[in-house]
Amino acid sequence: MFDHPILWEWLSFGVRWLHVVTAIAWIGSSFYFIALDLGLVKRPGLPDGVYGEEWQVHGGGFYNIQKYLVAPASMPEHLTWFKWESYVTWLSGAALLAVVYYGGADLFLIDTDVMELASWQAILISIVSLTIGWICYHLLCKSPLGKNTWGLMALLYLVLVLMAYAYTHVFSGRATFLHMGAFTATIMTANVFFVIIPNQKIVVADLKAGRTPDPRLGAEAKQRSLHNNYLTLPVIFFMLSNHYPMAFATAYNWLIAALVFLLGVTIRHWFNTTHARKGEPWWTWVATAIIFALMIWLSTLGNGAPATSEEGADAGTVQPAYAMFAADPHFEGVRDLVQSRCAMCHAAAPVWDGMAHAPKSVKLETDAEIARHAREIYLQAGISKAMPPGNVTYLTAEDRALLTAWYESALSGKATQ
Repeated sequence: MFDHPILWEWLSFGVRWLHVVTAIAWIGSSFYFIALDLGLVKRPGLPDGVYGEEWQVHGGGFYNIQKYLVAPASMPEHLTWFKWESYVTWLSGAALLAVVYYGGADLFLIDTDVMELASWQAILISIVSLTIGWICYHLLCKSPLGKNTWGLMALLYLVLVLMAYAYTHVFSGRATFLHMGAFTATIMTANVFFVIIPNQKIVVADLKAGRTPDPRLGAEAKQRSLHNNYLTLPVIFFMLSNHYPMAFATAYNWLIAALVFLLGVTIRHWFNTTHARKGEPWWTWVATAIIFALMIWLSTLGNGAPATSEEGADAGTVQPAYAMFAADPHFEGVRDLVQSRCAMCHAAAPVWDGMAHAPKSVKLETDAEIARHAREIYLQAGISKAMPPGNVTYLTAEDRALLTAWYESALSGKATQ
């Protein structure tokens, strides 16, 4: 029962919801504290050790917030730590990666036209790449290069570009963008778990023991926090990208991914400068618009060059994993139904007005493509009415019953083998 597509779909939805909720909490607190830190004002008469303060109004009340550059002379009884938002966001994201991309590796993770991989091989590459990515980043920060904040960020950007290029030569376009988000989010959460929180705990322990805290610990944590600040918006982009094939399923998707990080810099620079009361650099929005236009242009180039997992050269061959769907007695009727009601959009060259690319890059023109997407057809057009949108091709209740019977019959046939 656990591997039934309905239960699996709800599991995916539940984990995705948790991931979004925790991401809102983490990103929200991150945005707030960055804005607070940049908006601090130094005023005469502040207590010893106070770097600056900020007065804020919210919800009918007034707040006076002060920041100690290292720490106060004595610790307060209650100290709030901001860490679980980050941890749970990463853990729920890892769970979602496992449910969707590891559980459906042959459909979402592997592109046989890019690299022939078994599911376990693709999953292993995914896990190892995310782990090694953090280690390389951490060593760079610890190296002499780490003393030059902006030089380090430029080098890290180069690493991200190389990773985007490498992923496109291993995984499907959809999985490439997902992994760029996971790669970046892993660095961000690891910064919190391995550097920012441990350094803060050392400071607290020193204060309790009567020792003077090392300012270097705060400076190191501040640098990692700065990196997280500029990486936040690209992670959101990559989280959303799986809904938009023009971003992930085109020839220069790795360049589009590289430009996403520049968007994160230009947008965050506007917010950071504004919050620091240093003016409003509107040129950043012009730069953002130009970069976004460049991404759109790149998506139109060489569309026939790369294949995605949904459009491989072997699209006419039914893979063994999906042979049961093509062999089922209901398949002939299903094929006629799908090709007449779905393939006008789900095609290499959609004929529906205004549609340049098959939705989510899913094509349903051949027996192999229909069999490969049996689960999605069952969920989207069989037991639910999600497809076609607005029922524009007039699928009847009998049509949907046929799609449902086909999928369940094929599954039951497999179970009895």
